[in-house]
Amino acid sequence: MRIIIAAVGRLKSGPESDLAERYRKRALQVGRSLGLTGFDIVEIRESRADRPTRRMLEESIAIAAAIPERAVTVLMDGHGENMPSTAFAGRLQAWRGEDKPAVVFVIGGADGLAPSLRDRSKLTLAFGAATWPHQMVRVMLLEQLYRAVTILSGHPYHRA
Repeated sequence: MRIIIAAVGRLKSGPESDLAERYRKRALQVGRSLGLTGFDIVEIRESRADRPTRRMLEESIAIAAAIPERAVTVLMDGHGENMPSTAFAGRLQAWRGEDKPAVVFVIGGADGLAPSLRDRSKLTLAFGAATWPHQMVRVMLLEQLYRAVTILSGHPYHRA
């Protein structure tokens, strides 16, 4: 199963990018032993449309095009479910057990996501009630993915 992060916007060079890549590589290394074949980032270009609804629609169409058939779609949204790391790891394990080809984590743009993407999502996940910059959400998501694979592999990184 592949893990894909489809994110609106580019992560520029710098500390956030370095940290994101460090967690991505760690997750890939540990995840291989669990049958996770990739941790890929798909950066979606920010729309230049003049209306927020048009920007949201254009970005959502580009995101939808990046989601493989039969993949699980998870939206990252401040109004989503707060989940302990162990439960998050359990969800990944369950989806892998269902023989899903991929899990796609979607980080939308500033104008949000189209209802069609919300309708096809299996889970909406939040990292608390605070509003986070999209760059930080990507780093925190990659850290949680790394933590999840270490939990599933019995690695001591996660200490509850």
